[in-house]
Amino acid sequence: MNDRMRYWIKEWVEPIIIAVILALIIRTWVVQAFKIPTGSMRPTLVEGDRILVSKFIYKFKEPQRGDVIVFRSPEDKKKDFIKRLVGLSGETVEISNGTILINNKAVETESVIRERYYYNRGDYGVKDEPVMVPEDSYYALGDNSISSRDSRYWGYLPKKYLIGKAFLIYWPLTRIRLIR
Repeated sequence: MNDRMRYWIKEWVEPIIIAVILALIIRTWVVQAFKIPTGSMRPTLVEGDRILVSKFIYKFKEPQRGDVIVFRSPEDKKKDFIKRLVGLSGETVEISNGTILINNKAVETESVIRERYYYNRGDYGVKDEPVMVPEDSYYALGDNSISSRDSRYWGYLPKKYLIGKAFLIYWPLTRIRLIR
């Protein structure tokens, strides 16, 4: 191999290979970008928003009520969904007159949930019929309750389907902000 070829490999091929490997590691275990395809999370997220999702945060702490989470769809494992975590393992969840009740008490601690009106829809969102969230599962709802296919329809979100927590809108530039 001549000096010119060695130089070309060292200056161009080696950095590209390292960059690809680092990108794959980061995307697999640290942070992943997603594009919002529907209005199910309006007004928090709108169609076309591009977000970053922390894939490692739940290795160190448990998901909290109010977190905006990304997960594999319980109905179609090839699709990723984004919703707000409302009910935790072992809790009873009920939608009553637009309000979320956890263990028969209106949600008071999470203002984002308190500010939304949730409609009674689907088999798991029937009025006056609380549902019990099974062990290692969650109950997740879209912020745009009228047009969101969520736990009210497909039931509970198994913990193993959780991908991570959405934390930042990075595009479009006019919407850059932390997600709450």
